[in-house]
Amino acid sequence: MSPLSFDLQLLNACAALLLLLSFSMLSQRRIVNLVNLLALQGALLCAATLLVAWRTGQGHLYLSAALTLALKVIGLPLLLHRLIRRLNVYWDAEPVINTSGTMLIGLLVVVFSFGLAQPISALASTATRSTLGIAIAVILLSFLTMITRRKAMSQVVAFLSMENGLFFGAMSATYGMPMVVELGVALDVLVAMLVLGVFFFQIREQFDSLDLHHLESLKEGE
Repeated sequence: MSPLSFDLQLLNACAALLLLLSFSMLSQRRIVNLVNLLALQGALLCAATLLVAWRTGQGHLYLSAALTLALKVIGLPLLLHRLIRRLNVYWDAEPVINTSGTMLIGLLVVVFSFGLAQPISALASTATRSTLGIAIAVILLSFLTMITRRKAMSQVVAFLSMENGLFFGAMSATYGMPMVVELGVALDVLVAMLVLGVFFFQIREQFDSLDLHHLESLKEGE
C-alpha cells in the first residue's frame, strides 16, 4: 500500500479531531462549551473542505469553505451565544444517562460506525473514502448527545453537530455537493435557527425553564 500524501494525512487528522470533538460534546454539561465545540467543528470542516478543494481543483468547494466559515464558525455560534445570554441558560441538567455510561455507549457507536462504513468505503472511488466511518460516527454520536440531554438548547447544538457530520460525509464521499444544494441547506439551517429561537422564548415564557421534561406535563383541556 502506497503511503498517503501529505494533504490526505492532514484531512485524516481533521477527521480524527472532528471525532474527538464529538466525544467531548458527550461529556459536556456547560452549554457555552458545547457551542464553542460546535464552532471548532465548523473550523475543522472549513479546513477539510479547503484541503479537498486544493487536492481536486474544484472551485465550488472554495465557496463552500467560505460559506462554512461564515455560517458554522461565525454566524450560528454568535446567534447561539446570544440566545444563551438572553435566556440565561448556561448549564444542562443531569443527562438521562450518566457520563461514564454515555461515553461507553459512544465507544460502541464508533465501532459500529466503522463496521457499517467498511463495505461502503470498499465501493467508493474517492481518495477520502477512509473518512466515511468517522463521518458516520460523528452523526451517530451527535444523535446520542441529542437524546441524552434534557435542555432544548443542548439538543439543538447536537442537531447542528449532526448536520456537520452529514456535510463532512457528503464532502468526503463525493468531493462536494452541487452548490445549489449547499446554499439551500445553509438557508434551511439559518431559518431553522431563527424559528428555534422563537420556540425557546415561548418555552421559557410558559414554563420558566428550557428543560424539556416540562413539556410532558402538557395535557389537553377538559
